Amino acid sequence: MAQLTDTILEDDRWEAAGLEDLAETAARAALDHLGLDPDGFEIAVLACDDDRIAELNAEFREKPTPTNVLSWPSEERGAEVEGATPALPEAEAGPFATELGDLAIAYETCAREAQAAGKPFAEHVTHLVVHGTLHLLGYDHLRDGDATLMENIETEILGKMGIADPYSSDI
Repeated sequence: MAQLTDTILEDDRWEAAGLEDLAETAARAALDHLGLDPDGFEIAVLACDDDRIAELNAEFREKPTPTNVLSWPSEERGAEVEGATPALPEAEAGPFATELGDLAIAYETCAREAQAAGKPFAEHVTHLVVHGTLHLLGYDHLRDGDATLMENIETEILGKMGIADPYSSDI
């Protein structure tokens, strides 16, 4: 079994939190759910802090504030029609995995959000990696129909992992 995620630890707290395993498990679950072979793909994950993600958010989104997760797809895969499934990539034949793109995740923001929602940190991080992986695959939440599709898929993936619906008001 090939490694799907390549995690770069810039903040040691992520190592203690077990992000490498959480990211691998979450990204694999997302690809498996969509019928994609995780062994044919690769995702780079930057495990950073709020200061670093705020720099990245400012540089790439012109929002100089921390956020929980950022994604940079290797190519545009979004659906033109609102609520439609994006064109999912195929793994290229050969010895090298197809790069889906990069994720960055910020420790403090994730910890703060998990605590505020009363959720276990690992479950919140798993949700965010699933969310980011779906972004790399072309899913988005800017339009209502796209948001509904993406949230339903996230909920299905997380449910298979034994994690409660993160969008439920019952939590």
